[in-house]
Amino acid sequence: MTIDPSDDKLAKNSQPNEQIERTQTPFERSQFGGSERQSKTYLEDDAPISRSDLKKGAQELSENAVTHVNWSVLIISSIVIAAFSIWAIIMPDGASTTMKAVVDWIATNLGWYYVITMVMVIGFVLWVALSKAGSIRLGPDESRPQYKLGTWAAMLFAAGVGIDLLFFSVTGPVVQYLTPPSGDGATAEAMQNAVVWTMFHYGIAGWAVYSLLGMAMGYFAYRWDMPLSIRAALYPLFGKRVNGPIGHGISILALVGTVFGVATTMGIGVVLLNVGFSKIFGLEEGLTLQIALVIGAVILTIAATSSGVDRGIRWISELNLWSAVAMMAFILIAGETAFLLNALVENLGQFFVTLPARIFKTFAYVPGSSEWMGGWTLFFWAFWLAWGPFVGVFLARISRGRTLREFVIAAITVPVLCDFIIVSFFGNSALYQVLQGNTAFAELAIQSPEQGWYALLEMFPGASILVILATFSGLLFYITSANSGAMVMSNFSASIPDPSEDGPKWLRIFWAVLTAVLTISMLIAGGVITMEYATLIFALPVTVIVYLVMFSFYKALKIEQAEREGTVLRRPSIAPSGGHIPERSWTQRLGQMLTYPSKRESIKFLERIVRPALDDVANEFHRQGYDVERLNADHESNAADATNFVGNTNIIAASGPLLRVSTAAMDDFYYQVSMVETPSPTFSGKMAADTDVYYRLEVTTQTGSGGYDLMGLTKQQVIDDVLEQYQAYLTFLTAPMEVDEGLEQAMPIIVKE
Repeated sequence: MTIDPSDDKLAKNSQPNEQIERTQTPFERSQFGGSERQSKTYLEDDAPISRSDLKKGAQELSENAVTHVNWSVLIISSIVIAAFSIWAIIMPDGASTTMKAVVDWIATNLGWYYVITMVMVIGFVLWVALSKAGSIRLGPDESRPQYKLGTWAAMLFAAGVGIDLLFFSVTGPVVQYLTPPSGDGATAEAMQNAVVWTMFHYGIAGWAVYSLLGMAMGYFAYRWDMPLSIRAALYPLFGKRVNGPIGHGISILALVGTVFGVATTMGIGVVLLNVGFSKIFGLEEGLTLQIALVIGAVILTIAATSSGVDRGIRWISELNLWSAVAMMAFILIAGETAFLLNALVENLGQFFVTLPARIFKTFAYVPGSSEWMGGWTLFFWAFWLAWGPFVGVFLARISRGRTLREFVIAAITVPVLCDFIIVSFFGNSALYQVLQGNTAFAELAIQSPEQGWYALLEMFPGASILVILATFSGLLFYITSANSGAMVMSNFSASIPDPSEDGPKWLRIFWAVLTAVLTISMLIAGGVITMEYATLIFALPVTVIVYLVMFSFYKALKIEQAEREGTVLRRPSIAPSGGHIPERSWTQRLGQMLTYPSKRESIKFLERIVRPALDDVANEFHRQGYDVERLNADHESNAADATNFVGNTNIIAASGPLLRVSTAAMDDFYYQVSMVETPSPTFSGKMAADTDVYYRLEVTTQTGSGGYDLMGLTKQQVIDDVLEQYQAYLTFLTAPMEVDEGLEQAMPIIVKE
């Protein structure tokens, strides 16, 4: 068990000015950095700049230790969604016309912005995966994954793919073949690019968005003990201000975008399943059946989300994957096997070869291309962005213990490859029929994609079995999206300190119902095309969140990098498992460089700051049931007898203030502060009249001397340093022990008496 720095007992003494008397020495004034107002501003209002600052996020973002509804986010988001739904139901024609005008404006004027955003996201996640930061885990260094690789991959695929993939896997390639974005249709060139365009829209770009938001939220939740939310991922930019209007606004934007993204998937799903249920059960197609399917999805969602990730959603995810595998195997074996396999290989090659140029395509030189961009590429980019916060939370929930590199590489390869296989098999099966002269099927696939998809299935041998299997698979896609969506929406509209918990069940039911109402309203207003319009519009604000998350996550990774580099450069004697140099404000750093405290000042600092800090930590360890020893040596007694020589310095009374924690390991943890007599530099101008030495307060642990000085820190900073050293101690104990010449230098020192 480790000590949580956000614990109430430790938090009692966390104020920046630790009961400093009004009569401070010049050294203390320079080290503590001026007025109380300045110190308070730095510590409370400014964004974090160090690991110590980031650790405060767990407490600052979880001031209320229990899960509670964020009423501001819930009410405002609900009003926006309800108002849109009522508008679409009462004035369906006006809603459709207005949204089309807005979409046309976005496609004409902001297409470049969506394209650049996706390029930036892909570049960023690849940088994280391929850089040194890729070795960082979504959790403590000693954490390991909760799920096996196969289960994890199935959940990745099921969470990030909706039934819309089946919908567009047939109509997409047929449309791009007959009416490509540039050049003539029904040509060899159009044929080569038809399936690749759909693979591009369902490829790396979308999963890069999922990876970015998922790893950012998981990083702050599991590594820094913050809530699993978008606002927590922005803590490095805004500090505790994310608990105020800034955080509420961000949560509202993410929540509204998520609701529209999920509603679009549900709308497309019921349009597709409407045909399947009609063929299987003989029901009449139309709006009535579609609304009934939406209501059925709400009922199943309520039942499944109540069981949580480890039961209902996990089971559905694995079943979803296996049903998709069975469907693809059926199509491959019963269809044109050689043609489908050859086409898959060629599609993959064409995709990777043309990806760099294709991702920058805006068709600036093609007249009238904005309509195609708005209906296809920009819609899909908006679709992925709208789904990003939703899927990101779910992916983070199932990925604790994974490294950032493992998370990114898996997310942009395993589910993307599954997407490619589905798109290629369905798309090329459809193109094969078009090449055989089946123009009726081609027209049906363009005019009514849901009818075209089932028409293709009915061309295979054993069509009735395939229709049932495909409908069942589509239903699982549909239920998975609805289940995960309701769970994540409840999390966005609540404050949940524990990342492993979800929002209240009633809140999940509320969002399932409200999303169903929104889906029905868009079906009434115009069906799939209206859903595409709404997604493109409401995803635009989410792009702002994406940029903020990239900046924030980059800053946090740089803080970790600086910590690692500082440890290597300045503390070579510390074991590789950890070590920490306390962070200081700039005034503290300047004071440390310009002042050289006397022995009296050092002893006074020990009495006022260090010993009370060690007492508090010792009391907390004792309260947690640990065997703790606290010793306070008298620095004035037997100094000569206790003097050791280390280089040019004398360690006075090596048995200084000591904290020892007994554990089951061979070596206990201990934290000792020793007063080190050091020659004053001749250039300092700060030497006292009667001495040419000053005194440092250096830390020694079971791994040896840290080589850094505590002088001038606040009490809370000393406590933070003790906890950092203890965490490094735990990490080192759990690390694999490989005895070689390099590691012998880092083996823990046996300190048992």
